[in-house]
Amino acid sequence: MPRVAIITDSASDLSPEDAASHEVTVVPLMVTFGSTEYRTGVDIDAARFWEMMTAPSAPFPRTAACSPGDFQAAFARAFDGGADEIVCITVGGKLSATLKSAQIARDAMPDRPIHVVDGDSASYGFGMLVLLAADLARTGASAAEIVADVERRKPDCRLYVVLETLEYLKRGGRISGAKAAIGGILSVKPIITIEDGLVETADQPRTRGKARERLFELLTAKPVERAVVLHGRASDVAVFADELAARAGIARSSVMIRLIGPAIGPHVGPGAYGAVVLRRA
Repeated sequence: MPRVAIITDSASDLSPEDAASHEVTVVPLMVTFGSTEYRTGVDIDAARFWEMMTAPSAPFPRTAACSPGDFQAAFARAFDGGADEIVCITVGGKLSATLKSAQIARDAMPDRPIHVVDGDSASYGFGMLVLLAADLARTGASAAEIVADVERRKPDCRLYVVLETLEYLKRGGRISGAKAAIGGILSVKPIITIEDGLVETADQPRTRGKARERLFELLTAKPVERAVVLHGRASDVAVFADELAARAGIARSSVMIRLIGPAIGPHVGPGAYGAVVLRRA
């Protein structure tokens, strides 16, 4: 029975506990504050990132993709550790050059069975799929079977996040300064999602209360299997998780709460919150 190693990148936002308990290897993206570069999940964790991000006069952080060499090293370690096959699931290829790096690393090892999958999302929007892949690997599923199931479940994994401000999307180059200014004037609390691998606006409620209610509607539009609440040091996330579980009709234990990590945090900014739901197949 083939042993399949599951590898991802730190844009998945998998907590160290989630990665360790599922035996997932996480290749770090880079985040830079000023002139200092950090490997996400190695030199800087999510909590420390938000401390630095929200510090007075802090330089705006910049992110960079994983290198092909980082992936090749991770692939080599997995095979040296006894893996027969590898499934590598990365952040969406339209959002980051990380997918390309993984493909280059795979192509540099042509005699090895390495499957690289475009996660088509960010944070737990594909991190949830990574965990599903790891669960399948434990059952003895082959790499081909795992890839097929991940592709099948992609449409069931939905991410929605309310932003406190459009400023960080503007700084990260995701929207124009004019759109950010208009949003500020109108006090819009945009809800973003990822469609076809790109960041899109799901709705633009005018108040926090309306944004929260609309967020619940989007997340529970279809039956939910499990969920992960994500936030950038937002308040009352435990209350939000409680209500999401109640509205989705699932056990509260099926709803995890996780900080948004350094790879995604610069684009959403502090105060952002939302969730990823895995809808029932």
